Amino acid sequence: MFRIVHEPIDAAALKRGLADSRAGACVTFEGWVRNHNEGHPVEALDYEAYAELAEAEGTRILAEAREKFAVLDAVCHHRVGALRIGDLAVWVGVGSAHRGAAFDACRYIIDEVKARVPIWKKEHYADGVSQWINCATRGDHAAGSKKS
Repeated sequence: MFRIVHEPIDAAALKRGLADSRAGACVTFEGWVRNHNEGHPVEALDYEAYAELAEAEGTRILAEAREKFAVLDAVCHHRVGALRIGDLAVWVGVGSAHRGAAFDACRYIIDEVKARVPIWKKEHYADGVSQWINCATRGDHAAGSKKS
């Protein structure tokens, strides 16, 4: 299940949802809002997504991971809206019979989500500059940044 969510992500509940007596491994990834990016102090982020398209593409990515890595289940939630430093922005969880498949699938999912899912973030820098960047690309704070 891939979801775009507006509320804080409940990682513990999502992890409990992966429980399966056939699973010998559960691997999770948590992406938090950090206070810097490419050497620039960040104060907050805003995430936006075209939810219908994002969820469709995210669902495809999870299906690919299930097939490619023979995992039992895979889940990803990505939060949108205004987030503060330390907030949980994205959570990925994978359950599988063996740890190797779970690790590989988890890495595959977050990498593909970053590359393919239409989610954008607006970084709010300490110097008052704010800039929208596609999550799949790296922002260039100095070039083309605008105050907002």
